[in-house]
Amino acid sequence: MSGYQRLTGSNSEELPRELVELGQKIAELPEAHQPEMSRIYEQVVDSARRRRRILTLVQEALSQLRLDIKYLMFDLQVTRDERDSLRQDREE
Repeated sequence: MSGYQRLTGSNSEELPRELVELGQKIAELPEAHQPEMSRIYEQVVDSARRRRRILTLVQEALSQLRLDIKYLMFDLQVTRDERDSLRQDREE
């Protein structure tokens, strides 16, 4: 089954083990059942890869958000320190 080979060749490390095993079982099916099962398997694999890409994008966005928050907190603290320093200078 060539569709199975294309889907699980070099990218099998990004697929869950269960999906790889399912692809292997589909490859062992009689030729009459492979086309339909292959099509469904390809849809499931595409969906799994899409979810993985989305998860990676969300993780990257969260990491960037955390970094941005750290910078903002630093800026806020520096601004407060400057404000307090200026107030103290004005009172003296």
